[in-house]
Amino acid sequence: MAKWLIDEKNPLTSRVTVNRFWQQVFGEGLVRTSDDFGAQGEPPSHPELLDWLAVEFRETGWDVKKLLRNILSSSTYRQSALADEAKIGKDPENTLLSRGPRFRMDAEMLRDFGLAATGILVEQIGGPSVKPYQPDGVWESVAMPSSNTKSYARDDGDKLYRRSLYTFWKRAAPPASMQIFNAPTREHSTVRRERTNTPLQALVTMNDTQFVEASRYLAQTAMNETQPGFAERLSFLTVRLLSRELDPNERQVAEKSFHEFLQHYQQDTEDASQLLATGEHALDGELDKSELAAWTMMASQLMNLDEALNK
Repeated sequence: MAKWLIDEKNPLTSRVTVNRFWQQVFGEGLVRTSDDFGAQGEPPSHPELLDWLAVEFRETGWDVKKLLRNILSSSTYRQSALADEAKIGKDPENTLLSRGPRFRMDAEMLRDFGLAATGILVEQIGGPSVKPYQPDGVWESVAMPSSNTKSYARDDGDKLYRRSLYTFWKRAAPPASMQIFNAPTREHSTVRRERTNTPLQALVTMNDTQFVEASRYLAQTAMNETQPGFAERLSFLTVRLLSRELDPNERQVAEKSFHEFLQHYQQDTEDASQLLATGEHALDGELDKSELAAWTMMASQLMNLDEALNK
């Protein structure tokens, strides 16, 4: 069977594979029904491109890195995601690849982005599954009395900041923060995920312990590694989260927000202390709490921009 799968006379394996990688990069495959290449599925939007990628992938030794390099370095991928009315009118779903991809990242990617961009991610490779932050009582509500996963015992230390790949997964009660972002339950194979946008998702990225703590860590890093001053610290945050500087108008809005945050936390130091107590990572006691809380909210605000959450 292995020989048949990769035989030159069987193009299906390489075609399906490159289509799924294309789907990861662009949000939709060249064949949109990536889970059905049969007669009931949709035909490819660009058949010659799919054929070329499939043959190239096979003849270069099934080299995934080379395939992704070809796709990511193409002029098609490097187009701007901005679209005017004419493009949207002619190509509303970007089937013709008239612009760069723009879609909300998947659940695991969003969490990993929050950890990586803020610098709190632990990049250890391999090892057993870990149990990061999760709402209390989720497992208990569905577990059998005799189950060995009846109760959720959260890990601590570096295990809280591992890649989402390593998160322990209970099928009857998947991690809530990932399920809200359409992560499948893993009860069956899922080739193509749904992608929704709901208010609950904003509540996760604004209030979930993992994201708030990541914002606090980035704010703390910014205050420790830059000179005092709004402009330099804002640049530090935006380059890490958005990969660019803000323009003058955006800076004006950000500065107004920051001063409102700062004023609030200077007047309500208890609220600042409560915010900074979120998460297990150690707090730098030498930093001004009101200012750190304000920068934490500034980092959280930037992390919740569409520009940050969308690919």
